[in-house]
Amino acid sequence: MAATTANCSPLLMRLLSASVAVANRAGKIIRDIMSRGDLGIVEKGVNDLQTEADRSVQRCIVTSLSRQFPKVSIIGEEVLDPQETLDEEWVVSTLDKDVLTIKCPQDLQAVKEEDVVVWVDPLDGTSEYTQGLLDHVTILIGVAVNGKAVGGVIHQPYYNYQIEKDPTKLGRTMWGVLGVGAFGIERKDPPEGNVITTTRSHSNAAINSCLEALKPDNILRVGGAGHKVILLIEGKAHAYVFPSPGCKKWDTCAPEALLHAIGGKLTDVHGNPFEYHGKVEHVNSGGVLATCSAGIHEWYRSRIPEDVYVKLNPGRFVPYFFRY
Repeated sequence: MAATTANCSPLLMRLLSASVAVANRAGKIIRDIMSRGDLGIVEKGVNDLQTEADRSVQRCIVTSLSRQFPKVSIIGEEVLDPQETLDEEWVVSTLDKDVLTIKCPQDLQAVKEEDVVVWVDPLDGTSEYTQGLLDHVTILIGVAVNGKAVGGVIHQPYYNYQIEKDPTKLGRTMWGVLGVGAFGIERKDPPEGNVITTTRSHSNAAINSCLEALKPDNILRVGGAGHKVILLIEGKAHAYVFPSPGCKKWDTCAPEALLHAIGGKLTDVHGNPFEYHGKVEHVNSGGVLATCSAGIHEWYRSRIPEDVYVKLNPGRFVPYFFRY
């Protein structure tokens, strides 16, 4: 893609183009660290691990994007040692030419760098990564404009790893923009019945109570918010239910943008939209409820048990369907 063409593209599309390019590079970093055999694991808290891949990928993404877009705010999951530097070979300065061929929605063409916050989860599904459940792992780069998730990139570094033997052909990158659609992934209708995906390793009484009330025909317990939303888009589940404050904004920004771009819906369990401006609380204290289509979201929301609703919504208004 000629430099003049890239320079003429709206900021949002250039930022997403750069995010796709750096996500592809970051996927290779994750695979390279795994192949070395030393993951450099540290414990950040209970059931909360960090690996060298988490740290290196965040440096790769943040450094690469901040050099190209210095006024964009970037918030990453990991707290890193400022004394540790990034290998310059990992810095990406190129743009993905295919992204730049897509027309930016009219309402997003005048976006300025100061309007944007990028939310980065360098390795979503760290626990699964350390256990060899590699298809659960994703890289998430979410783009928010004035507090709303409008674009996102999800990279699966080990996509097809159980079939594809050529390591140079591993992985896939998906991206989407509100008003345009999603690319790199095919939307499929879900199966008959009621299939729910939820956490694999952070279950609790509230989650079990919700699952019992929703009466699913099947439950897919998997790691990573990105992986769960991919299951929704690809028609393997109807809903992603997580009535717990464990998820953070970097977990949901990119998946929300992709899901909304194809007609799905992601909110907290009360149906409230998430905000992604730079000063927002990082924890999604109201949990997460996502559905493969916006039309079925209310059905799931209205069936959240009252005790779960109140626990995640202390001291606030209880909706009408609990008062009769």
